[in-house]
Amino acid sequence: MSGDHILETQDLTREFKGFVAVNKVNLRVRRGTIHALIGPNGAGKTTCFNLLTKFLQPTSGRIFFEGQDITREAPAQVARRGVIRSFQISAVFPHLTVLENVRVALQRKYLGPSFQFWRSERTLNVLNERAMELLHAVDLQRYADLPAVELSYGRKRSLEIATTLAMEPRLMLLDEPTQGLGIEDVDRIRQLIKKVAADRTVLMVEHNMSVVSSIADTITVLQRGAVLAEGPYAQVSANPAVVEAYMGSANVELQGAH
Repeated sequence: MSGDHILETQDLTREFKGFVAVNKVNLRVRRGTIHALIGPNGAGKTTCFNLLTKFLQPTSGRIFFEGQDITREAPAQVARRGVIRSFQISAVFPHLTVLENVRVALQRKYLGPSFQFWRSERTLNVLNERAMELLHAVDLQRYADLPAVELSYGRKRSLEIATTLAMEPRLMLLDEPTQGLGIEDVDRIRQLIKKVAADRTVLMVEHNMSVVSSIADTITVLQRGAVLAEGPYAQVSANPAVVEAYMGSANVELQGAH
């Protein structure tokens, strides 16, 4: 495995009762880049993410992170290595404040491995400075005392990125980070991903080709669970097989994205 690559899969395969959802995928994610995983609906993108974060075990194949074979490790072990994932559906504690949401994510690193919601306010206050730094990073500092339920959907996604950053990821996996967002929020999240990727590696599943074309260094296209094409956006978007795979898809427009 090359030292340039933080994550690598070898013939990664997952079958469900005879249906091959992920088929011998060889993925190499270069350290310090934004790598996008795209494909039509049902291409196997989310299943691939579930395999990488060990929510699913592969039927066959291997996964390496930082040169170590993590194929049979549990999700918690993989997370401790620094592979941290966000989900398609915003996952925040709605009735905690924005600041408190980030403090929960910070607890493991600073206060030990068990999440103790009953800790005294004074104990948790030691996390406030770092929590506010993270909120500044995602431009949510002015909402620190607001219950998370009152945030707009786009800002909830920003909060989720802040809580993901609190886990100090070495590899950040973002699952459809702009799904369901309006144009203004999409641009905010696009800029945020670019900002947080300045000193870490990001692997993202994303339908929005405008986002992918503007920030991804490398794009891997999946179709029917297998790699159809890989490369920079200009190369992938001009590939006749990729254009054909997307023809008729209402979700994606390969041409004309900026």
